[in-house]
Amino acid sequence: MRQLGNSHNAYKHLAGLRGTRSHYSGECRTTEHSTDASRTLSSRAVNLSTPLSELSHLSAQRLRQLDRFGLLTLGDLITHFPRRWEDRTQFDRWPNGESDEPICVCGVVAKVSSKRVGGRMKITEVLLEEAGAHALSNRLVCRWFNAYWVEKVVAVGQTLVVYGKPKRRSRDVAVEHPEFEVVEEDSGEPIHLQRITPIHRATEGLSTRVLRKLIWDALQQLTAADAPNLIPPALDRMSRLEALRQIHFPDSSETLAAARRHLVLEEFFAMQLIVGAKHAEQAAQPGERHMATGALVKQFHASLPFELTGAQVRAIEEIDRDLASPRAMNRLLHGDVGSGKTLVALSAMLQVVEAGYQAALMAPTQILAEQHYLTAKRLLAPLGVRVALRTGSRKENAGDPLFDHQQWMESVKGSPGAERPIYSNEPQILIGTHALLYEGAGFTRLGLAVIDEQHKFGVLQRARLRDQGGPGMIPDMLVMTATPIPRTLVMTLYGDLDVSTLDELPKGRGKIITGARNRSKLPEAVKFLREHLEKGRQAYIVYPLIDQSDRLEAKAAAAEFEKWRELLAPMPCGLLHGRIPPDEKDAIMERFRLGETKALIATTVIEVGIDVPNANIMLIENAERFGLAQLHQLRGRIGRGEHKSYCVLITESEEPGALEKLRVLEETVDGFKIADADLQMRGPGDILGTQQSGLPPLKLGDILRDGELMRQARGAAFVLLERDPQLLAPEHAHYRALLAQTRKLTLAQVS
Repeated sequence: MRQLGNSHNAYKHLAGLRGTRSHYSGECRTTEHSTDASRTLSSRAVNLSTPLSELSHLSAQRLRQLDRFGLLTLGDLITHFPRRWEDRTQFDRWPNGESDEPICVCGVVAKVSSKRVGGRMKITEVLLEEAGAHALSNRLVCRWFNAYWVEKVVAVGQTLVVYGKPKRRSRDVAVEHPEFEVVEEDSGEPIHLQRITPIHRATEGLSTRVLRKLIWDALQQLTAADAPNLIPPALDRMSRLEALRQIHFPDSSETLAAARRHLVLEEFFAMQLIVGAKHAEQAAQPGERHMATGALVKQFHASLPFELTGAQVRAIEEIDRDLASPRAMNRLLHGDVGSGKTLVALSAMLQVVEAGYQAALMAPTQILAEQHYLTAKRLLAPLGVRVALRTGSRKENAGDPLFDHQQWMESVKGSPGAERPIYSNEPQILIGTHALLYEGAGFTRLGLAVIDEQHKFGVLQRARLRDQGGPGMIPDMLVMTATPIPRTLVMTLYGDLDVSTLDELPKGRGKIITGARNRSKLPEAVKFLREHLEKGRQAYIVYPLIDQSDRLEAKAAAAEFEKWRELLAPMPCGLLHGRIPPDEKDAIMERFRLGETKALIATTVIEVGIDVPNANIMLIENAERFGLAQLHQLRGRIGRGEHKSYCVLITESEEPGALEKLRVLEETVDGFKIADADLQMRGPGDILGTQQSGLPPLKLGDILRDGELMRQARGAAFVLLERDPQLLAPEHAHYRALLAQTRKLTLAQVS
């Protein structure tokens, strides 16, 4: 039997539903046909927004169960899409051995038994026989451990549909902890057997069988008027109601694929309407020109001991055009590790300072904010521009006077080659953490807000920083991320922004060689590390945790620090993690920068913002616990000088896929390829989470695998908004309602 949820990639990776297992309760018994599951819906008129509490056939207990599961309206129930489908018109052949692929078989319960092992573990076994067969080869053992409820659900003589991977256990072929469903012949239209059957995500009290019946009954009551089409006919001509019916109860694999296509386009179209509307609103926002002569930036670039890359020059020119425009800038700057985003951001901030405004840079962590502060202070001090620091525990604002824009402009007018700016007492560049969002940060004329590692901030936080511009002032916005973003994600997550990409690395960077090794190779890695330290180089040793955890089987930096001091003696070692007080952290990092400390044992606090050219070795313990993109970020701390660099990834995992995943980092240092591979392996997950992106979550669509559908939806949404930006045309009323409904849902989830 074809398992539609397994053999077809289009169905296997349904976003938000992957990897979920059903939990069955006593409602699976053949006597399950309760009155509330078999009655038809209330005779009163219903539509997708009708609360389930208004349906008289649902009991109070059932409503509580649905409410706990997040199903509050008829629309919630109808859009509770299957996580896979089983073709129950033709089941799989009974297994006679192991299989790497799950099978789905239908049989009769011949025996139910339980036994205790070791006093604690209870094993429940169900012997399943193929209907009408008596040979031992057509028997299957279903086995559960400490699943006490199975005995209450399954009885001899019942018909079971079982789904799982068969394994050889002694003389038996067994399926351990399978998904299963107790079935009986359907009265009337078959919905559980003799068809392509949906398997919905279930929960305690709501078996997949109960949900299937509730959804079937609901679909029978809806008319086309209750579920009007939400996408332009040019995108897809299938009716929405037909798509909803076919996604749950498909007539064939072809109609299932067509239904999924329609509903994914619907999700993407709603998402791109939000993106397009935001883009149109931002384009219409009145801003101010934040550009002067550019003399200050020219001085800055002339003072650098290296040349800018072509990508940096291109990005600076794109940003300068935005700063010179009366339209408020909304731009994303992304690129690979070490591609020079900070320098581009500093160039933009200097343009704003010269124009008489303040600039701010907000980072997600104190250590990153402090690193930006120290870098900016070092690079801008020769220009007379001082940077102020604002974090939760530190506020540095004293010292030399700050840059005076008016007197500087007078000086430039009189002498274009003026070297010395004139000073006043007002901060011009502020760098900090979330502390920048609150009163007392020091803003008076904010002209540019730069957000680093922006994906770690929510949409409301980004909006709050923008509001710091003051009454009637809308600052330009530049958001940065050190994780290269595949094109599909750019047009989804950042479709309302203009995009600048840094796809070149500065010249003179040392080559990085990466090796993934099992923990048994650690002694060889330690020897290799010592050899480089003895030659004068420095090293990072990275752990996923600060302290040892009883719940997580992973090494911890603090616990392993003494071990490394002994292994590397007499080389001085340092310990760095997020709980160390700020002043002590600064001192630890300064000793490492000066070369006084040879090895830094640290957590991921070093992931961004650390630049020590002499550090050319990185050893990462429990590397399998990190995503590829984060490992690439960590690896970016080395290879910043002229020396050849080495990254050693140590894993303790016995999983075959652990080393295979890490091999990607051995094969390439291209962050764009790594980011794409990371997303392919892990899936987008909550990358569209409303708190981070301001976009609704997806139920069916997969922004990686459905990239072409996303492009089609984006094109249709932007054409629609270009022709009717406010969606005021009568024929666009339902699009306006869709946009309002989607925004309302998103805001509710954000708050």
